[in-house]
Amino acid sequence: MGGEEARLRAVVALAQAMAAAHTSRGSWRAAALGAKEALAGTFAALSVWERELGRLKVLVNAGERAEGEEEFPEAETYPVHEFPEIAEFLHEKWAGGGGPNAWVETAEGPGDAGARGYCHQRVAALRRRGRGSCVVAPIVLHGRAWGELYVARPVGVPVFDRADADFATVLAAVAAAGLAQTERLEEVRKLAFTDPLTGLANRRAVDMRLDEAVERHRREGVVVSLVVCDLNGLKKVNDTFGHAVGDRLLERFGSVLSLCGAMLPGTLAARLGGDEFCLLSVGPPADEVVRAAEELCVRAHELDLGEGVACGVASTGDPIGPLRSARRLFRLADAAQYRAKAARSPKPVVAGRDGAVIPLADAPSERGDRRRFRGRGARG
Repeated sequence: MGGEEARLRAVVALAQAMAAAHTSRGSWRAAALGAKEALAGTFAALSVWERELGRLKVLVNAGERAEGEEEFPEAETYPVHEFPEIAEFLHEKWAGGGGPNAWVETAEGPGDAGARGYCHQRVAALRRRGRGSCVVAPIVLHGRAWGELYVARPVGVPVFDRADADFATVLAAVAAAGLAQTERLEEVRKLAFTDPLTGLANRRAVDMRLDEAVERHRREGVVVSLVVCDLNGLKKVNDTFGHAVGDRLLERFGSVLSLCGAMLPGTLAARLGGDEFCLLSVGPPADEVVRAAEELCVRAHELDLGEGVACGVASTGDPIGPLRSARRLFRLADAAQYRAKAARSPKPVVAGRDGAVIPLADAPSERGDRRRFRGRGARG
C-alpha cells in the first residue's frame, strides 16, 4: 500500500506543478521533473512530434544532464523514421482500440522492448550517456499523438520494469492534461495581445512592450525607436469596394509591415486600430530603423488599391531630447506621422531630423491626446 500511496502523491504533485506553471517552458519543465521524481529516475526529457518535419524535437532536458545536453535545447531533434518504436506510436497504431502504452529499454539488450522492435539508436544513446535504462511514454493531446515523455536511470541501479512502464503511462496522461491547460492559457494570452484581423500585435501589447523598452533605455541606454504609420486610402476602398476588400488591404499591409519589421531583429509589428500601425524596435540604431521605414513606404505604395502610407519615426538615437515617458515617444512618432500625411510625403518623417516635429509634439495644447494629431490631417 505504501508504494501505491507514494505513486498517488507523485501524480498529485505532478498535476499541481503543471497547474502552477505560467509558461510553456515552465509546463515542460514541470512535466519532466515530476516524472523523473515519480519514477525515481535521474534524468527526464519531454519531446514534441513535429509532424510536418517528421521528427521529435526535444523541448526540455531535466535532472542530471550528460555532456552536451542543454536544459532547453534549440536544435536537438531525432528523425522518427530511425526509431521504429516511436513511429509506431506517433502514427497512432492504437487508434483501432486500446491506448498508448509506455515501454522500457535497457543498455544491456532488447529486454522488454525486444518483441516490439528493438531500437539500437536508443540503446546506443543510453550507453553513450552512461544510462542503464529508460522508460518512454507517448503523450496524447486532443486525441492525437503529441510527443513523448522519457525518463532514465543510471548504470548500476535497478532497471525499469513493466510496473514502471504502466505508471509512466499514467504520468504521461497527467502531463497531457497539464499541457492542454497551458495551451489554453497561451491561447487566451495570445488573443489578449493579438489583432484578430492581421495577426499582428495589438495596442495593449505595444503599450506593455514600450513601457519595458523605455525602462531599459533609462537603465542601459539601449536605443528605442517607434515607427507610427497611417494607411492611406482605406476609407475610399471601404466606400468603393466594401469592407471585405478593405480588410484584405489591411491584411496585406500587415504582411508588408511584418516583413519590414523583420529587417530589425526583435522588432514588434502591431496594428494600433483602424488604419493605424506601428513598429517598435529595441536595440537597432536609428538609421537602420529609418531605412526599414523607407522600405515600408516603398512597399506600401506598391499595394493594389491603397494609396501608400504616411510614416513617422521617433528614436532615442536621434536628438529628440530627454525621454520622460513612453507617451512622449509615441507623441513624437505620431507628430512625425502627421507631418508626413499633411505633406503627402513618400518617405518617413523623422523626429529630431525635421525641425517642426518636436515643437508639434511638445505643444501644450497637444499633450496627452494623440487623437488631436489625427484630427488635423485629411483622412483616407
